[in-house]
Amino acid sequence: MSDRHPHEHGSHEHAPHGHAHGTPGLRHRLAHLLTPHSHETAGKLDPALESSVRGMRALWVSLAVLGATALAQAVVVAASGSVALLGDTVHNAADALTAVPLGIAFVLGRRAATRRFTYGYGRAEDLAGLVIVLTIAASAAFAAWAAVGRLLDPRPVAQVPAVALAALLGFAGNEWVARYRIRVGREIGSAALVADGLHARTDGFTSLAVLLGAGGSALGWHLADPLVGLAITAAIVLVLRDAAREVFRRVLDAVDPALVDRAEHAVRQVPGVRAVGELRLRWIGHRLRAELTVVVDGEATLRQAHAIAVETEHALLHAVPRLTAALVHADPAPLPGEADPHLALAHHATT
Repeated sequence: MSDRHPHEHGSHEHAPHGHAHGTPGLRHRLAHLLTPHSHETAGKLDPALESSVRGMRALWVSLAVLGATALAQAVVVAASGSVALLGDTVHNAADALTAVPLGIAFVLGRRAATRRFTYGYGRAEDLAGLVIVLTIAASAAFAAWAAVGRLLDPRPVAQVPAVALAALLGFAGNEWVARYRIRVGREIGSAALVADGLHARTDGFTSLAVLLGAGGSALGWHLADPLVGLAITAAIVLVLRDAAREVFRRVLDAVDPALVDRAEHAVRQVPGVRAVGELRLRWIGHRLRAELTVVVDGEATLRQAHAIAVETEHALLHAVPRLTAALVHADPAPLPGEADPHLALAHHATT
């Protein structure tokens, strides 16, 4: 028997059941030390539409802040000729523009499911994450190209105080945006938005690195500026690795094993559930769906088994953050000597 209850429990809020991080796997030491560790109520389910609205708001606010930062830095680049600041400026501009694919993804995610896209359009968010990864990679390549060119042809940096001020501005703008994106991304379960926040965070610390180049130039060491540009490239590559790992995990339907453990524990507490069979979770954008099998009393009536399936889904919606629906299949507990009821399906199993 299969029970499908695709209703979304966005109309009421569930009480918290502990806390969990919606986007695990970004474990790089720098990111771990510098990323704000959210202990918001993880058991609270934001309505799907509200999650998208919050994501859109985070994107457009970030676009405004980073756009203004990059524009101010570009003016200083034109006056100073600093390649370290140029790399930082281009990276900030690219980071601001990543709001465009993410914004498109959030808008698409609001569309209702169709007979062709039966799960809706939430996976567009994962495609936006891939675009962000490619953008980070392109920024790293450009920064490396500019730094190597200046390393082969060293030149003095003009307007050193202005370069230092622009570097501090870049740090402040990126750090504010990083905290905002990471917090909202974790609260709504968006891996792409968290990856974008980590991207902005690294931009902030590479902006501080521009100060070193400015200091070296002030002391007459012309190689300081391109060397800092290369250091910025290395930092971008490190974040690229972590962001790519997280986004590709989402594309391959990876979830935090702790969420699976949490779901199994919740299902085992449901009256009438004798055992938990196969349980699968998958992200569709920043929302989770579940498919699972539970073992119930073989003598239970259809209505009783259905009631257990409904209660199982209800328990999951309370226990698993950002879960919006579950497909519950009830299997009868086997009797001694009884043949496997799934035997007819055995020849369809893949090896």
